[in-house]
Amino acid sequence: MSSKHDILTDSFGRKHTYLRISLTERCNLRCSYCMPQEGVPLLPKDHLMNAKEIFEISKLFVEAGVNKIRFTGGEPLLRKDFPQILEQLGTLPVSMSITTNGITIDRYIDLLKKHQVKTINLSLDTLDAEKFKKVTFRDYFQRVYDNIFRLIAEGFHVKINVVLMKGVNDDEIVEFINFTKTHPVTVRFIEFMPFDGNQWNREKTVSYNDVLAKVHQHFDDDAIIRLQDAPHDTTKNFKIVGHLGTFGIIGTVTNPFCDTCNRIRLTANGQLKNCLFSATESDLLTPLRAGKDITPIIQKAVFGKFAMRGGLSTPEQFEDPKEHTENRSMIRIGG
Repeated sequence: MSSKHDILTDSFGRKHTYLRISLTERCNLRCSYCMPQEGVPLLPKDHLMNAKEIFEISKLFVEAGVNKIRFTGGEPLLRKDFPQILEQLGTLPVSMSITTNGITIDRYIDLLKKHQVKTINLSLDTLDAEKFKKVTFRDYFQRVYDNIFRLIAEGFHVKINVVLMKGVNDDEIVEFINFTKTHPVTVRFIEFMPFDGNQWNREKTVSYNDVLAKVHQHFDDDAIIRLQDAPHDTTKNFKIVGHLGTFGIIGTVTNPFCDTCNRIRLTANGQLKNCLFSATESDLLTPLRAGKDITPIIQKAVFGKFAMRGGLSTPEQFEDPKEHTENRSMIRIGG
């Protein structure tokens, strides 16, 4: 039987201590950068991890060194057994967080507080209600917007994830930063990334440098503070003098952070992805159900991780649409 120690270190010496678990492929929004316009075929329920299996796999990862777990989707709060999942994983010595679209999170505030979930990553790509409908194909803006303030009032650290798309919402960069003036949130601008079916091309990406150029156009240089990033942080963090909140830029496309990556992903159907852009996956659920030891599978998957973006190490490779058709769409990976 394989040792459970040091199974999370890859061939480049990167120790993986952060597990992102997708609880479902379902979502109540239809954002084009995440889900193909034609939708995705949903897997039968028995193909997905149940709450007990999520706990068993998570426990193994925690024993191997994972100290942070994030629940993603789809929309993780669509899982009817989410309270049970949170209750079970709350017994592990690990910090938990969640990425959500914020539509129903007000129903879970007491539950999240009970289990020490202190950080909420909330996806909101626009501060304009009409544009929200165009981006998401749903009319939930006011509900999401109001829930931001409910979370702040309840003491959560709210991170607002903004996927920037040229010609769609790049005109709101300064407005989002101004939102941090009176609200203690972290706004994170995320470069539009390529996945199967989302019709990505490089021209749609608002780059790290594009964002900074717009920031410097609207704020004095002396007012822009470059903050110290946390270890393994994907975000380059900034603050405007006098603002309660902060903002950051996640430059996956133009300014990747692969050399310090400590993340691994578990899809809703129990497939381990060692990189967001990896075209290969390792099945943990089938052998787990057969009563087999899955630690050798985890160790092999982690050790075989490429140095950079699933092996797409050159701009030409990364920007070739053909290279992304073997990967899942974002909705089926988990953010």
